[in-house]
Amino acid sequence: MTRDLMTVGEAREYLGVGKIKMAALIKDGVLTTQPDPLDKRIRLIKRAEVEALAARSSKQSDAA
Repeated sequence: MTRDLMTVGEAREYLGVGKIKMAALIKDGVLTTQPDPLDKRIRLIKRAEVEALAARSSKQSDAA
């Protein structure tokens, strides 16, 4: 089963970025978060947003 949402930590791993870069992506509005309905301390990101960002980053690094 594919989940539609992932935690910020899972998104960091998927993108291969550190905490500071992930915080910047969220602050700049590149990725949007929402609270986990079961645990308000956890922020979730739509998997589609993370995958789209990874695809854009991959295309940019291929062009360089």
